[in-house]
Amino acid sequence: MKRRAFITLLGGAAAWPLATRAQQGEPVRRIGVLMSFASDDPEAQPRLLAFAQGLQELGWTVGRNLRIDTRWIAGDTDRARKYAAELVALPSDVIVPTASEPWGHCSRRPGPCRSCS
Repeated sequence: MKRRAFITLLGGAAAWPLATRAQQGEPVRRIGVLMSFASDDPEAQPRLLAFAQGLQELGWTVGRNLRIDTRWIAGDTDRARKYAAELVALPSDVIVPTASEPWGHCSRRPGPCRSCS
């Protein structure tokens, strides 16, 4: 009886690393997205959805092997700086900035933009 218990214990110990590896799954990659739109902008959600769908076509699925952290700046330069720093502080694998035309040209200038005010 002791020999059977020993063999069972030994078999369980040998299978332990395999079970642990199977539970871990593939690593989850993290993408930070800095959206220049407001979250309720009619163009915003379709663009983000298209981005996620494109990634899914390449094998990256949100909730399985991908996490997307989105920040909405609504064209506000101060908010852009704050959220950009926030995304940099996260353990992101990549940060994707988006820019609408009005915000894109404003972000290259220090201080408030005279043409948008």
